[in-house]
Amino acid sequence: WWGHRMPVWYCQQMLNESCKAQQGTVISRVEPQSCPYCGSEVLIRDEDVLDTWFSSALWPFSTLGWPDRTDDLKTFYPTSVLVTAFDIIFFWVARMIMMGIQFMQDVPFRDVYIHAIVRDSKGQKMSKSKGNVLDPLIMIDRYGTDAFRFTLAAFAAQGRDIKFSEDRVEGYRHFVNKLWNASRFIMMNTGQFHPSEPTTKGAPVLSLPGRWILSRLAAAAEDMDTALREYRFNDAVSSIYHFIWHEFCDWYIEMSKIELPDSRLCEGTRWCLLTVLDTSLRLLHPFMPFVTEEIWQKIRETGVQGIYPHPDIPESITISAYPKSLTRDYSSEEEMSFIIDTVMGIRTIRGELNISPALKLSVSVKTLSSSAETVLRENLHYLKTLARADDVAVGPEIKKPDCSATAIKGSMEIYVYLKGVLNIAAEIDRLKKEKAKVDKDLVMLNSKLFNEDFLGKAPKEIIEKEKAKHEEVSRMRDKITDSINMLKEAEV
Repeated sequence: WWGHRMPVWYCQQMLNESCKAQQGTVISRVEPQSCPYCGSEVLIRDEDVLDTWFSSALWPFSTLGWPDRTDDLKTFYPTSVLVTAFDIIFFWVARMIMMGIQFMQDVPFRDVYIHAIVRDSKGQKMSKSKGNVLDPLIMIDRYGTDAFRFTLAAFAAQGRDIKFSEDRVEGYRHFVNKLWNASRFIMMNTGQFHPSEPTTKGAPVLSLPGRWILSRLAAAAEDMDTALREYRFNDAVSSIYHFIWHEFCDWYIEMSKIELPDSRLCEGTRWCLLTVLDTSLRLLHPFMPFVTEEIWQKIRETGVQGIYPHPDIPESITISAYPKSLTRDYSSEEEMSFIIDTVMGIRTIRGELNISPALKLSVSVKTLSSSAETVLRENLHYLKTLARADDVAVGPEIKKPDCSATAIKGSMEIYVYLKGVLNIAAEIDRLKKEKAKVDKDLVMLNSKLFNEDFLGKAPKEIIEKEKAKHEEVSRMRDKITDSINMLKEAEV
């Protein structure tokens, strides 16, 4: 079927002047049996079809049984949202609205989501003639369906087109692997979880990290809900990605390894691990349906019974309840921020000064608020393990030790003792040599980017690549300079 045929017939005999004046052309809603002008029965219908956009304009109601008043038409017209690209707004969207008003006396949809157009890595529109069309089946075979779906959702920012990059797909495949490995760890430590107290009485006693991660989960769910209501799909996937990787995996799972051997915290930690994993999978499921279903089925078989208040667990994550109305705990978030800031400050000093991760450090933390002091004193075991610190002193009266590096956070100053850990003079010499190499690279890049001849003749993508390289080298130079200054300060 190529479209609606033209409702035009041609009289082949034209037996009178009236018919000849019309050039034998007959336009009719129904198939005529004879020419209305001369009575001839020899009529031939035009073989052409109406413009494709005419047929497309009828789509919102013609697919539902129109012109008959079917149940489907009554139920599904008008619909809620149309998803399309900007290049056919006039060709299709406007025509559907006009046809809807004309024949149904109502617009066919209330919202129109204009998504980006996926272009190739050079920003050109994909076309068969250019040979730059992306085959989704190849991407799926190479990286997996979930990683590919998640990438396209992450790309779906409003108001701009997409330069497709395979590197992003590969990056989200790593995210799938991260989720899988985290789930394996949780299942290994929560198999056949049955709490001593019924879950109808609420969660077991939770540590500060447990209360924090549940609050951050609620924040992620809230952000996703807002983003999805506003069709900001990229923001929705960014929220769940950040939560799972940078909060759940990077922080809470690492802290759970400290808590699981503790008989006082073990049950609450296992409950929290399962609860957060289950809820995260349900939040992630619309974007990564396959891996989330696979993992959910495994925890359903082993441990998810321990976190549900009733025995009727859904057979599939697809029909399980989507998370909503989760509770925030702002005080736990604030308290946990003191621990995170301290650990990050120590890690930053370790990384910038190239201190071996195997070395345990001596740390002093000058607290600028009583709440920060209380939280850090009560949670020294987390600090020592996560920051690989042997000795941690906390208090408002602490002074900066000699031969120490400093990291300043909002409510504290962190001092890492360097004597015996680092040969400061040798490290400064090493950094100065590294800075000299970077300065040489910057001179070379500047000679290109400030050269009008280069800027006028070089392809745009080469210029952009050189600019990106210049920014990266400049950041590296600033980082080395900061490290040198930190070491010079520690020498005093």
